[in-house]
Amino acid sequence: MSQTLLMPKATAVWLVDNTALSFEQIAAFCTLHPLEVQGIADGDVAGGIMGVNPIQNGQLTREEIEKAEADPNYRMKVSDPKVRVAAVKRKGPRYTPISRRNERPNAIKWLVRNHPELKDAQIMRLVGTTKSTIDSVRENTHWNAANLTAMDPVTLGLCSQIDLDLEVKRASKDAPAQNEIAEGTTLLTAEEALARAGGRSSADAEAGYGEEDGGRSSHGNDDELDADSVFSKLKSLKSDTADED
Repeated sequence: MSQTLLMPKATAVWLVDNTALSFEQIAAFCTLHPLEVQGIADGDVAGGIMGVNPIQNGQLTREEIEKAEADPNYRMKVSDPKVRVAAVKRKGPRYTPISRRNERPNAIKWLVRNHPELKDAQIMRLVGTTKSTIDSVRENTHWNAANLTAMDPVTLGLCSQIDLDLEVKRASKDAPAQNEIAEGTTLLTAEEALARAGGRSSADAEAGYGEEDGGRSSHGNDDELDADSVFSKLKSLKSDTADED
């Protein structure tokens, strides 16, 4: 088939009720099993489904049906659509399949850790989550925080690499202003940090030796002053005892 048939069971119901096609022909056209088509004819299958006319929705022509009715071995083909409908652009959070929704906190943890410049609205668009979930993962208050593992959302299939790169590029527009602030405060290269640390250590060592020398000299002066005072006192005592004698 060149195109995918819409609502195959509903189409089979209509073909069983309105044509003389065999069960095999209807099953081949609707991608069903012949026994399933027989069950539709007997009322055992698709009892609550209303038939859909494939001629009205442009997926089959009356000529194709008549040709198949005349030749039991002929297999009908889905007609090419006459109008190409453009894909609708997605708005709001991305839809996430149920089987992958449990992986969203892991993807959020990865995005928060590896791309802190992303805003909450961008993470919501990428993963299809809510702001409260993002806050709980970021603040480590998520109910399953102990078991969360940072995983790339692209690897998990929650978003494409193109979408992730686009959001990171948008978020990086505000990065220059933040980098300027950081450069004035803390940003240093490894060589500069090592050189500055070495200069400080040598300066501190020289200052320590100077203080020790200064301390020794001052203590030496104190010792000398103390010795002079002691000798002077001894001399005065000796003179006092000599006078008494």
